[in-house]
Amino acid sequence: MAKISSTVLRPTEADRPQWPERFARHYRSLGHWRDEVLGELPREGATRHPAAVALVDGDRRWTYRELESEVDILARSLSRLGLRQGDRVVLQLPNIAEFVLGWFALQRLGAVPVHAMPGHRRHEISHLIRLTEAVAYVIPARHARFDHRELAAEMKAEHPSLGQVIVVGDVGARPDFVPFDALHDDTAPAIAELARPAPEDLALLLLSGGTTGTPKLIPRTHQDYAYNARAAANISELTSDSVYLAVLPIAFNFTMSCPGILGTLQAGGTVVLAPNPSPDTVFTLIERERVTITAVTPPLVPYWLKEYTESTPDLSSLRVLQVGAARLPDDIARGIGPTLGCRLQQVFGMAEGLLNLTALDDPEDIVCSTQGRPISPEDEVLVVDDQGNPLPDGETGELLTRGPYTLRGYYRSPEHAVTHFTENGFYRTGDLVKRLPSGHLTVVGRVKDQINRGGEKIDATEVEECLLGYPGIVSAAVVAEDDDELGERSVAFVVCARDAPTARELAAFLRQHGLAAYKAPDRVVAIEQLPLTPLGKVDKRALRSRG
Repeated sequence: MAKISSTVLRPTEADRPQWPERFARHYRSLGHWRDEVLGELPREGATRHPAAVALVDGDRRWTYRELESEVDILARSLSRLGLRQGDRVVLQLPNIAEFVLGWFALQRLGAVPVHAMPGHRRHEISHLIRLTEAVAYVIPARHARFDHRELAAEMKAEHPSLGQVIVVGDVGARPDFVPFDALHDDTAPAIAELARPAPEDLALLLLSGGTTGTPKLIPRTHQDYAYNARAAANISELTSDSVYLAVLPIAFNFTMSCPGILGTLQAGGTVVLAPNPSPDTVFTLIERERVTITAVTPPLVPYWLKEYTESTPDLSSLRVLQVGAARLPDDIARGIGPTLGCRLQQVFGMAEGLLNLTALDDPEDIVCSTQGRPISPEDEVLVVDDQGNPLPDGETGELLTRGPYTLRGYYRSPEHAVTHFTENGFYRTGDLVKRLPSGHLTVVGRVKDQINRGGEKIDATEVEECLLGYPGIVSAAVVAEDDDELGERSVAFVVCARDAPTARELAAFLRQHGLAAYKAPDRVVAIEQLPLTPLGKVDKRALRSRG
């Protein structure tokens, strides 16, 4: 195997997420931030409960002892491949064990996984590699009828930093790609002891659902991300008997640490991976593995409720159903407990940090009508008006926040400092909320120009820029409209010099140009001209009112 070039740029101090020292001292003094790094989690589990099952993927199972052994072998193999502490690696895998194994192996090295979604294509992946100067790219051979090897070949030719492509499955006609299975070589010579990363070092990069033309990256450290998962696990009452079913994409922050995979492993529980979110698949896994907690987005809930009433599977082990990533209608929320026989836990959070959960002993009305309250006593929350003035409880305003696991700046994006952060370090979330005297938040809407299509965040600006490349489209604006099933769907208003394209034609065009399929407009409306505000900007409020 060819090694990664030693000329690849290593991270600088500027790449390390920065909290003012007085805040850092405070979070450490309270025990929120500890001397811990994420790559040691499998080792700690192997010490505490070596024979307990840690990970399940179909017929494959790993005890904590086996998980630690596998992670150690992979980390040594990746080191021999040339990966070093601080290297960024784009990780684009579906819900399979190799994501978990590879993720922890990278953490063991001190390398930085860059979370990519399975549905991302050339447009998004190229941006991630360029921004992070990634040295490696981990992919499945094929997934959802898409050949990721072809995309990876394009990326390797386009980006000089990209030294290795690691493939789960057949490398095909690319002998320069590395089979993931080849990294399982426990007979290879040992390497020198790996240097332990610092708790405050950059541990991973998450995608933001922001509203710029390309996705921003969220830097998370070992200490803040471990605390995020641990605090959520405490509120969700996870124990060594907990069995967490990962239904949503594994690269989601929701799936990873709310409390998700990391919170479950910290508690000594079992993580089960679901290959897809269909009720038939999920209910079978809940029955077979005696799942106690899982997490879904609101659009999935009606299908689950319908399937349950028709097939009545044995869900007696299920204790908690988390619902988040979009607003859950109150009437649907009230039907979950009586139908499924489990406790609803509402979740409202963001990859940028702040996470809110309803407690398992919260009153039913609170659980069904709010999206929870902050998981940390050190989460600072402000609800402000358009001028930035704090509002009293019960009034709607924009949510601002800072705390021990909320970012202080986007990765290598200083241009966003003024628009996304206040002078005293509060993150402007773009969410419109109301706060109860109890601290619980009710999500009302968003300030940001973003479409939340069933939990998938669509940046309107990014899609608009791509639409302008379609022959005959003169101008375009993408807005959200309400949808009973998805919460929101996207509508493209286009001004055309010829016949307007159909939604299907636009979807095909955007797919050919490397945009993820879920970002294609659900509906296309041709208009003579886009309405403008007095300042000359597109008046999207007027477009939304036209429907």
